[in-house]
Amino acid sequence: MANFAATITGTGSAFPAGIVTNQDIVEKLAASGIETSDQWIRERSGIRERRMSAPGNAEEYNSALGFAASRAALEMAGRKPEDIDLIAYATCTPDTVIPSTSCWLQHRLGAVNAWAMDLNAACSGFLYCLSIADQFIQTGQVKTALVIGAEVLSSIINWSDRGSCILFGDAAGAVVVERAEADTPNRILSATLRSDGNLWELLHIPAGGSRFPATAEIIRDYLNKIQMNGRELFKVAVRTLTSFAKQTLKKHKLTPEELDWFIPHQANIRIIEAVAERLSIPMEKVLVNIDRFGNTSSATIPTVLDEAVRAGKIRKGQTVLMDAFGSGLTFGAVLVRY
Repeated sequence: MANFAATITGTGSAFPAGIVTNQDIVEKLAASGIETSDQWIRERSGIRERRMSAPGNAEEYNSALGFAASRAALEMAGRKPEDIDLIAYATCTPDTVIPSTSCWLQHRLGAVNAWAMDLNAACSGFLYCLSIADQFIQTGQVKTALVIGAEVLSSIINWSDRGSCILFGDAAGAVVVERAEADTPNRILSATLRSDGNLWELLHIPAGGSRFPATAEIIRDYLNKIQMNGRELFKVAVRTLTSFAKQTLKKHKLTPEELDWFIPHQANIRIIEAVAERLSIPMEKVLVNIDRFGNTSSATIPTVLDEAVRAGKIRKGQTVLMDAFGSGLTFGAVLVRY
């Protein structure tokens, strides 16, 4: 039995200043001889615009976005950087391979008492990190954790692939998670996590790592950028998001009607709508920001969460289900009573 409970006490988010509209994408692709349209993008993804970091702008590096989101979360929680025991940083687009982006953030925050780690589970990363923080807090090893999901996906976009390049944006979201009494009702209730490496080809970057270091030929052929099988990924995403949500609700003997809010990964509005329909959750209970920010991978769920908390939608005592899938493939659902 757990000695303590973990509760979310602060949220924050941050975005680059640069807004990239669908029309901007249309014009960029046209220059390469690739045709698309604002209507085509909206109908297939639900995205109107997204934010992208300016290359070389130090205030829009991954860790800089994570810093801004973390400061906002700490302020809401009433905590200082010195209070942090653990920094769990989800990203697949780190500032550098070494040191970790979490250490860059720790340095900038001045979180001198924390140990810091990066985790790459792509779009599921934030929920993986949240689960890690929950476990360390439950066992009494950590009192205050800072959990971040942050991406600069503009750095790995494959501009030769119309189906994927329209989807992605840059952002960071953060939460402060703190120790509470074991019987507190406001807590992280459970996490259901899984991976299936057999499906790696559906979303991957072939080169740029130690297997195939970047060369002029690899860069020319976009092999160090995202490769995606959108049709098959759509099917897997709908199936797994639905399955993990059902498993989590069943575990807690909850019906969809008893759920206050559903936060699915913001990959595609058609995926979100299909999952909501299969779960019998009305779209009024589904929190979405994909139309304004696109798919920001590990940052999607914490940025949606922060927006909803600050808008007064998510209130104390409400039950929130967060549900994700990502490259790997990775999957996860976390249930929280806020």
